Amino acid sequence: MKRFMASFRTPVYLKGFSQGNSLRMTDAKKVRAIDAVVNIWTKEALSHRPDWGDEFFTGKMKAKDSLMSGLSLEEMIERMESAGIDHAFLIAAKSGRPGLEGCYHMPPQVVADAVKQFPDKFSGLLGIDPFTGMDGVRELEHAVRELGFIGAHLYPHWFELAPDHARYYPFYAKCVELNVPIQLQVGQSMIYSKDYRCRSVGQPIKLDAVACDFPELKLIGIHVGIPWTDEMIAMAWKHENVFIGCDAHSPKFWPESFVRYINSYGQNKVIFGTDFPVLDFARTLQEIQDLDFKPAVLRKLLRDNVRRIYEME
Repeated sequence: MKRFMASFRTPVYLKGFSQGNSLRMTDAKKVRAIDAVVNIWTKEALSHRPDWGDEFFTGKMKAKDSLMSGLSLEEMIERMESAGIDHAFLIAAKSGRPGLEGCYHMPPQVVADAVKQFPDKFSGLLGIDPFTGMDGVRELEHAVRELGFIGAHLYPHWFELAPDHARYYPFYAKCVELNVPIQLQVGQSMIYSKDYRCRSVGQPIKLDAVACDFPELKLIGIHVGIPWTDEMIAMAWKHENVFIGCDAHSPKFWPESFVRYINSYGQNKVIFGTDFPVLDFARTLQEIQDLDFKPAVLRKLLRDNVRRIYEME
């Protein structure tokens, strides 16, 4: 399903660049990014999250204390625009089963309202809880068809079910039917809540069976796949429908093999993200600039790949 969004028209300063042509570095730095992984951080959104957030984000992730009181949508947009980000995908996350210590579901309407208020700046991704069964599948369809969500999002570790578990398959099938991608956190999980310690079930090789069973499903392994980054690269190389999200890990610490992959045969396979507030918008983009990617590659990473994968024409 093709989606038209006015904010994704080619900016004036990018007109004249044809696909495949090299960009001058000075022009490449003007590319306006699309952040594919962002946590909604308003006071309302934070009211739905458990109280482990402060310790995890400011402690483990080193986020600024000032963020813990929340940001208005206008303040988020100001931070995005200052950093050079045109648009962000907000996650209506489902982190574990409601009622279990430390677990929560972000109400989809919180994200839907933000998208409705600022459609040129935000799009929505619906979180998946595999234990909701067909009710969850119907919720996904409603979110896409009625609320305008553009994709699904999954934290396998919060449910201690690897990505190839049968409980996910009805959701995968629905994503194919709706023609929307799904993001899945792969690699190591963290200890977000000491009351609910998540096992690292998202090894990238677990995407292999899913990609074989659903060749039409666009699978995006987010969080780089660390510490199994080379395994994630192998999955993206093997399958046309598997991609990588580069969020949640500071670019200056990306494995060398990942940087080489982006700058060469993987240049059409990786999409930009921060997992804000895990990573700061401006700092992350500056660190990516410091990696000195080829100008055409930089544009693909920051903007063109995600537009193609999500059909944002």
